[in-house]
Amino acid sequence: MSSQQVQTGVQRIADVFAHARTDGRAALMPYLMGGYPTLEDSLRIGEACVHAGADMLELGLPYSDPLADGPVIHAAGTRALEAGANVAGVLEVARGLAASVPVVLMGYANMVLAPGADAFVARLKRAGVCGLIVPDLPLEESPQIGEACTVHGLALVPLIAPTTPPERMAAIGAQAQGFVYAVSVVGTTGERAALSDRFAEILAAAKASTEAPVALGFGIGTPEQARMAADAGADGVIVGTRLVRAAGEALAAGEDPAVAVGAAVAELAAGLRR
Repeated sequence: MSSQQVQTGVQRIADVFAHARTDGRAALMPYLMGGYPTLEDSLRIGEACVHAGADMLELGLPYSDPLADGPVIHAAGTRALEAGANVAGVLEVARGLAASVPVVLMGYANMVLAPGADAFVARLKRAGVCGLIVPDLPLEESPQIGEACTVHGLALVPLIAPTTPPERMAAIGAQAQGFVYAVSVVGTTGERAALSDRFAEILAAAKASTEAPVALGFGIGTPEQARMAADAGADGVIVGTRLVRAAGEALAAGEDPAVAVGAAVAELAAGLRR
């Protein structure tokens, strides 16, 4: 029996952060939209990310009303839905990637609760998924999904925003599994010319609130920004819009989106090496 078969998703995620810490760097977690531009292409893009140095992958479930997604990722999700992507297809993408690196699925609460939290999380486990991010799930409404994740060995990854009060941050951090997703800016996903002036403050507050690793996301798009986040104490760096944009630009130019995304991830990985 392989180590992947005997380890829980929570353990696999913990091992990634421990390995990166031993290497003296932050873990790199690229985001890809499941089914964009097609299910087959998103699998190849994920494989290219792994080959280029990704430690984990955040795999988005396309959704019609993605309140946390900026225009680039929203457009990619819309195209994926128009091409026929659904939960079953995206989970097959996850299955194809999960043997190489931990896959954390990002989806919205309705998608989890409609079939029932336990049934949904059980499907994730069967596909080899290690964790779940639900950006529109408030702390007070998380126990049902959190309990299902605990039963099946998955991490329910919480988010902390710049507007999160200290006492609420402490409550979120105390329950965190896998890692805490620290949102660097107020607003939706998307590239920014520079990191928020408060990103180091947000990171420090998040790290003080939990024993779990803290990964910084939203607004990181360049190797320099990724390195700045790591130097400020981020245990992990999440990059999404930059990579989804690279895929779209490659498509528009008649080029292979997997090659383009892989090249961008390789640059980010190089930026995080010390």
